[in-house]
Amino acid sequence: MHKPIEIVCHKGANAYAPENTFASSQLCIDWGMDYVEIDVNTSKDGVLYLLHGPDVERTTNGKGLITELTSAEIDKLDAGSWFSPKFAGEPVPRLESFLNWIKGKIKIFFDVKYPVEPQQVIAMVYQAGLQQECFFWFERHTEALKFRKLDQQLLLKVNVSNAREAALAKDELRANIVEVGLDGMSQELLDACRQRGLKVMINYMGNDPEAFRKILWWQVDMVNVDYGDEFARVAKEFW
Repeated sequence: MHKPIEIVCHKGANAYAPENTFASSQLCIDWGMDYVEIDVNTSKDGVLYLLHGPDVERTTNGKGLITELTSAEIDKLDAGSWFSPKFAGEPVPRLESFLNWIKGKIKIFFDVKYPVEPQQVIAMVYQAGLQQECFFWFERHTEALKFRKLDQQLLLKVNVSNAREAALAKDELRANIVEVGLDGMSQELLDACRQRGLKVMINYMGNDPEAFRKILWWQVDMVNVDYGDEFARVAKEFW
């Protein structure tokens, strides 16, 4: 069945399993979602991991900043017990292992945290053969610029709040996707994106069926949600 909107799961199925783990990503795969969003961070010795950070205490049994911990220390952390005892022993995934595991199962939205070097993630994506199965976002404008100078083919997402910012995203960064909160969505913004060949993704982290219906009413290309399963149930009314 053709789905008119692609569903992106924010940090995986983070309402049901610990975020940025194999477990939360597997649920997204099981639900038939289109993308899983992962946060990419780096250890002190330059190994890339799935972790929002910058501290490890919020989602593991460790303490300190991920950038101040070695890969040997991070590999020993428990990233599941904080969420539920049934996820005890869930590791902080190394990005390279995660990409090899997930290839062919679901597409990936990379939220690349500073100070991760864009080139390092780009190289892993090409090595894994995932260049047609992903898109990127960088919180810092300078990092997005660096990414686009390094690679002109991979897809880039930029956050916007109005039509003018969407135009800048296309002109300055050659963005492919723009993301906007549900409350910030407008016809002017949608028209500006359609004119420039930009995909539109609405961001909504709640679990209100009426909000889901508003998103679907806009007929945008993508949605970024915490409750991918619930959104898909409501979306069936429209498919």
